[in-house]
Amino acid sequence: MKKVLLTFFSLTLVLVLAACGNNNTTNNAANSAATNAPAAEATTEPAAEPVTLVIGASPVPHAEILKAIAPLLEAQGIKLEIKEFTDYIQPNVQLAEKQLDANFFQHQPYLDQQNKDNGSDLVSVTAVHVEPFGAYSKKIKAIAELADGAKVAIPNDATNGGRALILLAKNGLITLKDDTNITSTKADITENKKNLDIIELDAAMLPRQLDEVDLALINTNYALEAGLVPTKDALFIEGTDSPYANILVARPDNKDSDAIKKLAAALNSPEAKAFIEEKYQGSIIPAF
Repeated sequence: MKKVLLTFFSLTLVLVLAACGNNNTTNNAANSAATNAPAAEATTEPAAEPVTLVIGASPVPHAEILKAIAPLLEAQGIKLEIKEFTDYIQPNVQLAEKQLDANFFQHQPYLDQQNKDNGSDLVSVTAVHVEPFGAYSKKIKAIAELADGAKVAIPNDATNGGRALILLAKNGLITLKDDTNITSTKADITENKKNLDIIELDAAMLPRQLDEVDLALINTNYALEAGLVPTKDALFIEGTDSPYANILVARPDNKDSDAIKKLAAALNSPEAKAFIEEKYQGSIIPAF
């Protein structure tokens, strides 16, 4: 009986030790596998794709300013595609049709008139600079030399035409019913002592007509394109208090997008201000 019990206990002990050995072996194998397994690769977010903004702009100075701030935006993952226009109609048409993401060429009164005339709802995002409107001539060097019946050319669009008439009135050449009304027309002239022949032409054509007229009132962007220096060549010019700041314009559906906000911030940056002041020497004035 003792032999039987001793044999039974011996056999049980062997089985227990074997089981423990197998468990340790399994744990060691697992630990070894974990130790020798390659480290899991760190997961990284894929780099964000650059955002491209298509911006309509007049060549001078608007496109030049956009090109100057392009590196600021590239560092933020935004690429500017600048589409240049030489007229004041298509940039708003194409923005409304979503061919452009924004445009930069106009002031608020012009935008308001365009929205009214075309049933659009384009909106200002930020003011960038002021282009003082000036009067130029190749035939006279002072307003006192302007003869009776002289030909005076002004822009033919509603707001810039009114702006030109206001400037003529402020310099004593005509009198208007209301010399603050941006939409004034020739019909609003109440006095024209010199019997000036006021001719309305497309704004872009005005610099090319200087040989044909005695005086032309020209938007600064077109004056600069023609090689005129407003601060030197204009016979008279708007003051720095001009309310016609040029603005960045977008649509209601994208005006609050991250990319448009970053574009607005770049246009109002110290770098943009320094570029405008150095490049245009007072012919164009930062509005911020």
